Amino acid sequence: MRAEFAKYPAIYRPADAIKRVMPVGMLAMLVAIGALAVLYDRFYRGGSCAVAGAEFGALVGVYALGSFVIHNHVNLNIGGKLTIFQAIAYFIEWVATGLAIGVVHGG
Repeated sequence: MRAEFAKYPAIYRPADAIKRVMPVGMLAMLVAIGALAVLYDRFYRGGSCAVAGAEFGALVGVYALGSFVIHNHVNLNIGGKLTIFQAIAYFIEWVATGLAIGVVHGG
């Protein structure tokens, strides 16, 4: 995806500038994952924690597609290829995160 992001230098920070703000972004993601863990706990109704976690992650992934990926495609001057890459990557990342939350919850 790096090559696709590089096509839009007026929109996205260069790699060296991202490194300066990355700690804030990582902290924000940890807080967001913590909030999702609480939501998962309220969502979980029994059964396999791993399956429930993956299902929860898929729901979060669908939410991210609509609220972030497609929203950015509409508001930012980025191409369809980058949008598709982001959609695939973020969906997989959220399913994996949900799976991890489910496994830890069941442990």
